[in-house]
Amino acid sequence: MKKLLLILLLLMSNSVLAQNSSQCGFINNSDQAAMCRAIAQRSTSQCGFINNSDQAAMCRAVAGGGVSQCGFINNGDQQALCRAIAGSEPSQCGFINNNDLQAMCRGIAGRQPSQCGFINDSDKAAMCRAIAGGESSQCGFIGSGDQSAFCRGVTGR
Repeated sequence: MKKLLLILLLLMSNSVLAQNSSQCGFINNSDQAAMCRAIAQRSTSQCGFINNSDQAAMCRAVAGGGVSQCGFINNGDQQALCRAIAGSEPSQCGFINNNDLQAMCRGIAGRQPSQCGFINDSDKAAMCRAIAGGESSQCGFIGSGDQSAFCRGVTGR
């Protein structure tokens, strides 16, 4: 589920939020840090540092490589999420089986923070609200240091 949250964050790169890649330096997980930098800098070059192939493809799609990169993702839920976010097609969220991920997808891809209320995990719900609503103040409600830094990195605070 942690991987899914990271993917959702990547998706937000198409939003008009300000980004601050310096926050990405506070992330201990190297894959997460690379993804954060890619989104914040809107540069696919950082995606090459991600070891997980599905996450690397999601990174490329969201950071600017386009929806065609989603075809390289093996996990069906993550592929639908990628298509929804990178392709600005919220209807793709309906193909996601995981309820929390589907709610996050609908929130972020549809820019509907109210959908984030259907997520059971409070950290993921806060991340969703931050991205979907452009409210970086929500990052402060995330308990995990890596996730909070990722949130601030991709939302600009």
